[in-house]
Amino acid sequence: MFTRFSASPPAPAPGAAPDLTRRRLLRNGTAAAGALLAAGPLSGCASPAAADDSALSVWDLFQGGDGMLMDDMIKAVSKGPQGFEVERTILDWGPSYYTKLAMSAAGGRASDVAIMHLSRLAGYAPGGLLDPFDLELLAEFGVSQKDFAPAVWSRTQHDGTVYAIPLDVHPFIVFYDKEAADKAGLLDSAGELAPMGSPEALLDAGKALAKATGQKGILFGHVTDTAQTWRQFAAFYAQTGATFTLPDGGPPQIDVDAAVRVVTFMQQLFDGRTNPNNLDYNGAMAGFLGGRGGMIMLGEWELPTLKKSGIPLGAARFPQVFEKPGVYTDSHSFVLPHQENPDPARRRQAHRYVAEMVKQSLTWASAGHIPAYQPVLAEPEYAALDPQSSYADAGEVAVLDPPNWFAGAASNFQNRMCQPLQAALLGNTSAEKAVRQMVREADTLLRQPNPVA
Repeated sequence: MFTRFSASPPAPAPGAAPDLTRRRLLRNGTAAAGALLAAGPLSGCASPAAADDSALSVWDLFQGGDGMLMDDMIKAVSKGPQGFEVERTILDWGPSYYTKLAMSAAGGRASDVAIMHLSRLAGYAPGGLLDPFDLELLAEFGVSQKDFAPAVWSRTQHDGTVYAIPLDVHPFIVFYDKEAADKAGLLDSAGELAPMGSPEALLDAGKALAKATGQKGILFGHVTDTAQTWRQFAAFYAQTGATFTLPDGGPPQIDVDAAVRVVTFMQQLFDGRTNPNNLDYNGAMAGFLGGRGGMIMLGEWELPTLKKSGIPLGAARFPQVFEKPGVYTDSHSFVLPHQENPDPARRRQAHRYVAEMVKQSLTWASAGHIPAYQPVLAEPEYAALDPQSSYADAGEVAVLDPPNWFAGAASNFQNRMCQPLQAALLGNTSAEKAVRQMVREADTLLRQPNPVA
């Protein structure tokens, strides 16, 4: 579907190019762009060609509560004499979104602005599917590199050129029952979750929470999920100081000893007794909401659901238990899908739109997302958000997927990493065998040709 927002629209742009079709994409020799992920259905709610040419066309994948917040933000920037006229196209999250985005960009007939997970940038910028941002133009509208955490900004670039402007940081964190955590002696003098500092401390925290609740300690839903165990592993692995890189052509570069250490700890943490090892995502959520656990490891995007439960809810950055801080995260970011001969005035409007939208991210933060635009983090209104402000520093130690065309959100890479990790947590394989399988899976993916190289 698409939604139109308007107020004092900008001057009309030149006529639109013909619609992109499969046949034209093949004729241009760029059909491989659609294979950045397993191909999904190509029917969408709307296409940029369906929009009024005077409106700025934007694509995103936000539905439900996030979708309504995005509506609110667009309405806010559409007010007043300098307001935008926007045609918002909402597409389904997942592989189909990225397939459609790739095909439209490959044909040069994409939206003016789109949302992309920052972890997917390596699959798009190198192949010419995105156009770079003009940083001087963004600075004219009050947005520059200094406004973003270096750990996040560093991933906006390809070959030193910026192709993405982050809207948020959405990390994998912990939620906890404040009453149970207090009873377990896990809170500091400010009533927040105290740092763990070691693997043993987190193991002890699970035991203390289980005793406090009379049920289980730490809940984690991973069975049949295509991302959860990877998120947890990636956070703990980064905390060891080791790196996981995927150089084109392979082999994968991974510290096997550090990886085995991490998987062994994950097995100890979710031992099936103190902390269950066999929950799926919905089962873990139901258990926490039903008081059958004192803590749960989840993405911050579950905050709206958890706040409705009535639990005295706390949240904290993912616990640091190894040598250095690290939090697995991703970022919804604004990108400029490639267009053939973009109109300069319209491209200028796209930059201004992105700048104004990141300044609206206090609204976005109400759903749990951390604003990537740091001036918003400094506002008293953000500090007053509870529990959002308690994990606001996660962006400073953000860890994303390795930058490679096949990795990132909703990717087959995450799925293939999860399978041996799930087997290890369920007790069906050893930590050593799970890590060896992860290396083999990564090597298999690295041997596949990059479809946009």
